[in-house]
Formats: sequence, structure tokens, C-alpha cells
Amino acid sequence: METQKLNPRSYRYGVTEKKKADLDALTIQIIDTDADVQHQSAIVASLTEKAQTFNLFLTEADNNRTLALSNKNTVDQVVQNSLDLKNNSEIALTQMVTALEDIKEVAIETKTLVNKLIFSVEVINKLSNVVIQKKALNPLISDELISKISKAGTDANNAVALTLIALKSIFATQATALEAESTTTLERQQANSLYSMLTGNENTDVLNSQTKGASIQELLDSAYENTKEYYTLMYDANNRTILQLNIANVNLNKVQIKLKSLESGLAAANAAALA
Repeated sequence: METQKLNPRSYRYGVTEKKKADLDALTIQIIDTDADVQHQSAIVASLTEKAQTFNLFLTEADNNRTLALSNKNTVDQVVQNSLDLKNNSEIALTQMVTALEDIKEVAIETKTLVNKLIFSVEVINKLSNVVIQKKALNPLISDELISKISKAGTDANNAVALTLIALKSIFATQATALEAESTTTLERQQANSLYSMLTGNENTDVLNSQTKGASIQELLDSAYENTKEYYTLMYDANNRTILQLNIANVNLNKVQIKLKSLESGLAAANAAALA
């Protein structure tokens, strides 16, 4: 800064050594204050740049935190869907096992019924043969009786045929159910493996189910927690920098006001000295 200098020739017009000393002291104050202004301006410039940098960091941290939260929510939904699939497959397998037991029981009962019907047919046929023989020896035996016995034999044979068809259908159903059980078992194993991979929870029911290291859900949860922590750090750092910048601006404003006041005082003193 260029300060006003008093012309030495003016000393003889009333400028005493004391006034000159006062003017020199005021000049020195101005020089020192101007240095403070430059120093405070440098601090403000540095903190302004720092605040801009931290603001960018804060924006980036907020974006990363939002993305990590979205990933966390997505994997949580996938885990829930996987858990539903796991539970549903276990329920389906339980029901399938129960159905197979029921089909097996029905097959056994139907086979027993077939055996009983075949035995009945044999008894009816033997009875029919006996009645026919008796009819040949005794014409008084009613033809209606012979007709009914014959019809009973026919009905019994038809019943055997129909029951055999039913038994065949039962066996076919049993084979289909066994295939479905195998498919459902595989589905349950895959559902358990998927759930285990996502959550890290091992299932002893699943063959070769071993989770090594952190699960996907754990990794994404950890990533979200890390982004939250980093955002908090950037938020605090940004706020501290803004506070420092505000204080620096206040300090700069004070020394600028002081400098203007001193310059005005020097100008007035010089004017008075030259008057």
C-alpha cells in the first residue's frame, strides 16, 4: 500500500517533531494493519477453497450413501423373497411327503381290496358251478337263482377290473408324486443355498452348504454403514470449515475497517499538517 508522505520542507510551517513522530507511528500502524488484511485475506481465500472442496466431498458422500442405502434395501428385499421361497419349498416338501404317504396307504388298501374281490370272484364261480351241478340233478332249483349267481360273478369280475384300473392310476400318481418330491427337494436345497449365500446363515439340511467369508447382505450392510460414517465425517468437516470461514471473514472485515479508519486518520493528519 502507498501511504501519504509529509514533505520535509513543511516542517518549518508548524510541523513539530512530535507531530512527525505521531504521523510516522500512524503510518507504521497502517503498514501493520495492511499486512493483517493481506494475512486475513489469504486465510479467507484458503478457507473458501477448502469449503468448496469439502462441499464437493459432502455431495459425493451423500450420493454414495444414497446408493448404498438403495443397494441395502434391494438385497433386503431379495433376502425376504429368498426366505419366502425357502419356507414355501419346505412347506411344499412336507405336504408332498405327506401326500406320498397317503398315496402309499391308498395303494396298499386298494391292493388288499383287489385281493378280496378276486377271492370273492373265485367263491362266486365255485358257488355257481355247484348250483349248476345241483340244477342238473334237481330241476326244482330256480333258474332265477342261477341267473343272479351268474350276474354276481360278472359284477365281481367287473369290480376287479375297475379296481385294477384304479390301482394302476394310483401307481401312476405315486410315480408322478415321487418325481415331484425329487424336484421339490432339489428346489428346497437350492432355496436354502440361495438364502445361505445371501445371509451367511448355514443350513444343516443343505448338502455341502458352507458359507465362506462375509455374505452379500453383510457386505452391503457394512458398505452402507461405512458410507454413513464417511458422510458424517464430511458433514462435520464441512460445518467446521464453514464456521472457520465465517470467523475469518469477520476478522478480515474488522482489519479492513481498521485499515480504512487509519488511512482516513493519516489523510486528515497530513492535511492538518500541511494547512
